Amino acid sequence: MTPLVMGVVNVTPDSFSDGGLFLDAEHAIAHGRQLLADGADILDVGGESTRPGATRPLVEEELGRVVPVIEALVAADATVSVDTMRAEVAAAALAAGARIVNDVSGGLADPAILGVVADADPEVRYVAMHWRAHSDRMHDFTSYDGPVAAVVADELRARVDALRAAGVDDARIVLDPGLGFAKTPQQNWELLGRIGLVQELGFPVLVGASRKRFLGELLAAPDGTPRPVGERELAHAAILATLVFHGVWGVRVHDVRAARDVLTAMERLGRETT
Repeated sequence: MTPLVMGVVNVTPDSFSDGGLFLDAEHAIAHGRQLLADGADILDVGGESTRPGATRPLVEEELGRVVPVIEALVAADATVSVDTMRAEVAAAALAAGARIVNDVSGGLADPAILGVVADADPEVRYVAMHWRAHSDRMHDFTSYDGPVAAVVADELRARVDALRAAGVDDARIVLDPGLGFAKTPQQNWELLGRIGLVQELGFPVLVGASRKRFLGELLAAPDGTPRPVGERELAHAAILATLVFHGVWGVRVHDVRAARDVLTAMERLGRETT
């Protein structure tokens, strides 16, 4: 099965990849429409940067960034996901037509978000990502008592239990291993290498490796300077190809066209090798 492609629409001034490029609604909407034309299945609209060290915007700022963009992209027939940790923002996004709540905290930052999802249309899905702390201090939480993939799976299982307790049906849950969040570069690679442990929980899995720092460090210059954000796509393509073999549900990407090219080629090759 070819993974769904979730295209990133960052309506933020400080995201690590494209902060400030699409901060105003007009540019963000145009970017979202281009991602649709490039082959995105889902558009993930976020108004809060979660890059390492990022500070949080006010709720009113986040709402003002994402709601107009969501409304316009829904009107363009896009399937829209809202990337938020806040119950208030999730509720407003769903009212604007979003069909997925992509919560990088898995409900830990604002437990009320689970109730918002439980009370939403039963077709609305919730992505629970593995998370331990906010961006300004997450690197203090990279100690794992055991193999990182096994610990991540255990901690995601606890989020599933919380979702069930809140009344969210299993069919609505998607899990994300949280690459780059409270994880060292080595831990990211270990987690990717054993992604099957997360899949064994029995839920669809979304993976977001696109342009992340561990790729930049893998491709670092001789002096140790990480490869620039915009020059990491070929390494990401290799990860996408591996994720196809693992059968993940979706991939969250910045360059939708490049990702779609990889997935199309993998799908074609698969028809010849099965």
